[in-house]
Amino acid sequence: MTKTIIAPLMAAALALMPAHAGAASHSHHTQRSYRVTEEFQRLNPCPSTGKIHGACPGWIKDHIVALCKGGADAVWNMQWQTVAEAKAKDKWECK
Repeated sequence: MTKTIIAPLMAAALALMPAHAGAASHSHHTQRSYRVTEEFQRLNPCPSTGKIHGACPGWIKDHIVALCKGGADAVWNMQWQTVAEAKAKDKWECK
């Protein structure tokens, strides 16, 4: 339910950001913190297994506002996303 509400709000926020926001200072391969993703899963167990660590088949830990768009590498900027949703988002978010 939360993802259903947050994702459209974040998309709207991205649409309002200036085109250059974050583009110059972040590359597509911005370094991610293993600790952040670990903490995210501890607080938000895997949707498919319910585990707070390890693999999560069919799901990806995703930054709501991409790092390449200036998004924070922080737990509050993360969500679970299906592999299919992640592939679709990857096609447009940092191009």
